[in-house]
Amino acid sequence: MTTRETLPLLTRRTLLAGAASLPMITLISRRGSAAEFSYKFATGQDPSHPVNQRAGEALNRIREASGGRLDMRLFPANQLGSDTDLLSQVRSGGVEFFNLATSILNTLVPAAGLVNVGFAFKNYDDVWKAVDGPLGQYIAGQIAKVGLVSVTPLWNNGFRQITSSTRDILAPADLKGFKIRVPPAPILTSLFQGLGASPTPINFNELYSALQTKIVDGQENPLAIIATTKLYEVQKSLSMTSHVWDGYQILGNRRAWERLPADLKEIVQRELAASGQQERQDVVRLSDSLRQDLAAKGLAIHDVDSGAFRDVLKGSSYYKDWLAKFGDEAWKVLEGTTGKLT
Repeated sequence: MTTRETLPLLTRRTLLAGAASLPMITLISRRGSAAEFSYKFATGQDPSHPVNQRAGEALNRIREASGGRLDMRLFPANQLGSDTDLLSQVRSGGVEFFNLATSILNTLVPAAGLVNVGFAFKNYDDVWKAVDGPLGQYIAGQIAKVGLVSVTPLWNNGFRQITSSTRDILAPADLKGFKIRVPPAPILTSLFQGLGASPTPINFNELYSALQTKIVDGQENPLAIIATTKLYEVQKSLSMTSHVWDGYQILGNRRAWERLPADLKEIVQRELAASGQQERQDVVRLSDSLRQDLAAKGLAIHDVDSGAFRDVLKGSSYYKDWLAKFGDEAWKVLEGTTGKLT
């Protein structure tokens, strides 16, 4: 039986234990290391998030499979800077690998935002068909043009939902004038503008305090993010809009990548891809179970008609504007999976 087959399924218990376990994994594995290559792998997510659970496992397997030649250390929770800082660092080589949401990568690689088009995917079957097929290949090609490497197929950030501290968001009209935090991602800013809200771009590492101090009234994120960062402490209502699917792109600095011998590249891609497949399913399972957990934490959860929100968005210039920005070629690749959007 292979190492991959024996990996345990991620549960809520291991999710909550992650903050304690990950630093220990890293410190133990580096003692006595005489690695030929010592690289940093940075993420913006809390240590208990499935991204870091699975990345930590992959980095340990990479170290073992390479016989200690490649030692990659995990730096979760924006330890090395905000997402925008880390994007600059991975481009310059200060950080060798970085896990970034496609909605933010869109600011550097516009095509990365194709997967974030509002209400483009109805379910995960639609998502995987797109990102593991021509759409994912197209995006990887565009990433290569800016001097970065798309190391593995996209990981799962999940479908994004809306939370609020001031009002229940039950219908599109409830978003009128609503002050909502969005990441520094134009495709999400324009989506909420199209829905009549007042979006405010704020870096993720400043999100909790922005909600706590009422700079914004609400935010939007997948359930795993809402849970692991305890946003339920400063929000009271959750609306299941599923307005955007967001993925995580594992980015590599091209010079650091090219320094690795072919056998080490193969190990990195194999192990990160294996953990990526596991992380995808972790997030799907957690999204189901976390509804109950978040309700128990005090969040009022509302199932809403996503179609009503999409109809309002279609009545705006949102889809036409993004068709013009992405271009006919990219939009054709997207609609090859999603069907007609405009």
